[in-house]
Amino acid sequence: MPLAVQFEKYGDIDVLEVREVPTPRPGPGEVLVRVRAAGLNPGENAIRLGAFHDTWPATFPSGQGSDLAGRVEELGANVSNWSVGDEVIGWVDTRASHAELVVVPAEQLVRRDPAVPWEVGGALFVAGTTAHAAVRAVGAGQGDTIVVAGAAGGVGSLAVQLARRAGATVIGLASEPNHAWLADHGVVAVTHGDGVADRVRAAAPGGVDAFVDTFGGGYVDLALGLGVAKDRVNTIIDFAAAARTGVRSAGNMDAASAEVLEDLAKLVAAGELDVPIAASYPLTEVRAAYRQLMQRRTRGKIVLLP
Repeated sequence: MPLAVQFEKYGDIDVLEVREVPTPRPGPGEVLVRVRAAGLNPGENAIRLGAFHDTWPATFPSGQGSDLAGRVEELGANVSNWSVGDEVIGWVDTRASHAELVVVPAEQLVRRDPAVPWEVGGALFVAGTTAHAAVRAVGAGQGDTIVVAGAAGGVGSLAVQLARRAGATVIGLASEPNHAWLADHGVVAVTHGDGVADRVRAAAPGGVDAFVDTFGGGYVDLALGLGVAKDRVNTIIDFAAAARTGVRSAGNMDAASAEVLEDLAKLVAAGELDVPIAASYPLTEVRAAYRQLMQRRTRGKIVLLP
């Protein structure tokens, strides 16, 4: 029987179990995918803790995970655009990708180019579409100066590159160990922490036009204090600050489409988008993977390899 990550109740990382489960079967318009890689995202941690129970309640036992890359194993009825053996990148909305086998709607898959590593494909959807939505929300364009907070994280590392592709000068807020990586990607690295506002002003003497917050913890107020207009500030995490101040809060759901995923995958295949992989773990070490993720000090993505 295939293995899958499940949990029986809301709680900390220790509620996660790797269990044998019945082999899932695809229905009409669906395919069964054997997962080669599946990314971890902070939102999954919040769901498991019960933080989103009022909006998206879990049904127990609950699975986990959205991102995935793998091979098509079986076709459901009325699926004509995929064949058994096709290599794919995609996502599910059923909290189920942290598993060896997962059923995926056929329209939520794109073809995997061999130039896209499995780990990268399996980590691309949530972070990539979130970064795409955030950069689009602030209207990144030629001549802009944009600050990205959490610039070396899973979303931030992609947002800085997408903003650069849009023609903006990008200032990335990150710890010193990540400065060289940011500089290599054309980003002006600035250390976060006490005094960051003064350091940003020094790095942007002409002012800041837009701000993308991928980390939370006061960056919305920092952006407004820097004089950035509300409609050019976007946070993907601090929803309370967005409600209080009126800034934007576009994220994954605002760009969740196969078309956006395909565009991102093409950039990766062409060497025009770097998706750093901080670590990979076997499925059976899912707890250790989440412990590393929740330290919030990784560069890029953490991936499970079923």
